[in-house]
Amino acid sequence: MTELTARIVRIVASIPAGRVMTYGAIAGEAGTSARVVARALHGAGHEIPWWRVVNAEGRPYPGAARAAHDRLIEEATPLSDDSEDLRVDLTRASWVPD
Repeated sequence: MTELTARIVRIVASIPAGRVMTYGAIAGEAGTSARVVARALHGAGHEIPWWRVVNAEGRPYPGAARAAHDRLIEEATPLSDDSEDLRVDLTRASWVPD
């Protein structure tokens, strides 16, 4: 694992239950791009809370949206009111590391 990937994984692992970060926010903290964050998470395994990472619109990774939804609900993460479109309410759920 590269130092950059390790930094990304540490950031994601630090996101508390019920909160999320966007790919872009993680990229800003790690000093890289959102695409690099997505690639790093894809290859990092499922031991980290991947469902707490969403795009800029609050949507989880499309290939795992159902699994992410279930975990977000379980953690009482604030979601948008639109039941047709799974989105996290970024105003209430966004987290910024110290």
